[in-house]
Amino acid sequence: MAKRYETKIDMGKKQREAVTKLLNVRLADAIDLSLAGKQAHWNVKGPNFLSLHELFDKIVGAAQGWVDDIAERAIALGGHASGTVQVVAKSSTLKAYPVGITASTDHLEAMATTLAQFGKLVRAAIDEADKLGDADTADLFTGISTDVDKYLWFVEAHLQ
Repeated sequence: MAKRYETKIDMGKKQREAVTKLLNVRLADAIDLSLAGKQAHWNVKGPNFLSLHELFDKIVGAAQGWVDDIAERAIALGGHASGTVQVVAKSSTLKAYPVGITASTDHLEAMATTLAQFGKLVRAAIDEADKLGDADTADLFTGISTDVDKYLWFVEAHLQ
């Protein structure tokens, strides 16, 4: 188990450990999502290439922000953030992003699926953080959920 650090945050040790565990699972998913976005950004082809190339990069930028916020919350609680490629490969609960696709519609479908799945997991994390008595972490996940839904809307608009 990763080393814990002392903090004066007014949460019990077991509560902080449970929340940190939740944060690290979503951290792996957020890193996976950011890498999926880069996969789409690099490989998308088609008549809407430039707009999709830029959209996927915006998703990556947002996901990297979520990664940082999630990791920093785990650290603030006296825990440890685990975000190496090896940890993410073992821990992410997202379905693997397809690596052999290039068509814009294929990337749009794959990204929509990935965003929707991540959004569902983040909403479950809101509920779990609430059950663990950590309104701040629930609030963090609520903000992420709102952003994910916005980017899902942007991606799905290209499919309609």
